[in-house]
Amino acid sequence: MAKVTELQVNGKAVQVNAEGERSLLSVLRDDLDLTGCKYGCGEGQCGACTVLLDGTPTHSCITPVGSVGRRKITTVESLEKDGRLHPLQEAFLKMDAMQCGYCTSGMIMTGYALLQKSSDPSENEIIRFMNGNVCRCGTYRRIIAAIQEGAKTLSSK
Repeated sequence: MAKVTELQVNGKAVQVNAEGERSLLSVLRDDLDLTGCKYGCGEGQCGACTVLLDGTPTHSCITPVGSVGRRKITTVESLEKDGRLHPLQEAFLKMDAMQCGYCTSGMIMTGYALLQKSSDPSENEIIRFMNGNVCRCGTYRRIIAAIQEGAKTLSSK
């Protein structure tokens, strides 16, 4: 795979110098210092590394950076605006939807993608959509509640 010299990350074109076979996760964390996405399983099973590619939740640990092209990459770092957390991030705090916190950014990014598609998802919709994300601490009920709270906050704005 050819070298990658530019990516579209969080609304900006950024310069990189990466072999195309490297994982997107590695380039984001090691080259661009965007450490919100985490290395979990390295097999695309846990979702700790979830970012959005053109709005679709994607496990960046198994995504070769050379396959990304000009698609828009969105990381958890982009959700905060002017020092204020996104309502979904606030909801995760309010609902205490994290224990160790390792899965949190992946959960938030997947939940954010869901809320872009559905402003008032049902519990079953949330469960189905979040299926690619694992919380080893088992805070699933609080994660569901946080997504519902985030949806409610977003709809009232």
